[in-house]
Amino acid sequence: MTDDPYKVLGVNKTASQDEIKKAYRKLAKKLHPDLHPGDAGKQAEFQAVTAANDLVGDPEKRRRFDAGEIDASGQERQERQYYHQYADQGAGRRYDPGSDGGNFDDASDLFSELFGRRQGGGAGHHQEFHARGQDIRYHIDVDFLDAARGSKRSVTMPDGKGIEITIPRGVKDGQSLRLRGKGGAGYGKGPAGDALVTVSVRAHPVFVRDGNDIEVELPITFDEAVLGAKIEVPTIEGAVAMTIPKGVSSGHRMRLKGKGIAGGDQFVRLRIVLPEKIDKQMEELAAGWREHASFDPRTELRRNT
Repeated sequence: MTDDPYKVLGVNKTASQDEIKKAYRKLAKKLHPDLHPGDAGKQAEFQAVTAANDLVGDPEKRRRFDAGEIDASGQERQERQYYHQYADQGAGRRYDPGSDGGNFDDASDLFSELFGRRQGGGAGHHQEFHARGQDIRYHIDVDFLDAARGSKRSVTMPDGKGIEITIPRGVKDGQSLRLRGKGGAGYGKGPAGDALVTVSVRAHPVFVRDGNDIEVELPITFDEAVLGAKIEVPTIEGAVAMTIPKGVSSGHRMRLKGKGIAGGDQFVRLRIVLPEKIDKQMEELAAGWREHASFDPRTELRRNT
């Protein structure tokens, strides 16, 4: 598989960060190990997609990669040239084979020598290289109620290991969760990186979120609107009783305090709904009312037009 992160994600180098995010989500859903158990090829593709997104999905890492400062694995480029330059400018001489500066067979020897002198302060002291592992980006879809109430999810990470993720109560669509030490392995004795889990919350057919508040449209009958009634209203924690006052109209908004998310409220918008088939009794009732009523709901509309 190519080591070009743009090709791995199937986007152009000029793609926006949003386009990169969408491409990653699409591929992550398609290649997720949970969908292809035991398929090493799909797992390798998933890991490559995740690594590519970790690089160019981060604006700063992307800038450094495009500028040639880091390679496709996120590592610094041209260690030898950098440290030769350091030696030239800082020590006033070059490190060449046979010189009194030492004989370096490769860039790693030079790196170790220079790093050891800078950290240890003395010749002959060598310091091993330790670095934190890369962060790994991950994506999961969560049902609306699981996000609102909080839940737990068992998922397979890019390395094939299964872990349990705690979805906190009230997590928002697009929010990222950080799992400490669940990312790429560290270098030397460096700690592992973190897993950054982006949560997508699925839409709900009844509840609509607005911050920590919940909006619900509640259908009521003609007689409930006229006479008032006590009815059950769904909330994210289950049905509760609510009293409809007499004479309400469609669009009337009522509040259930504290029935939203994390202390928010639930707002119930009433909508009067008539039966698909109007029976004779309802027709006679409406006709009798029309004959004697003087109420005109469009008076204000005409006054302002």
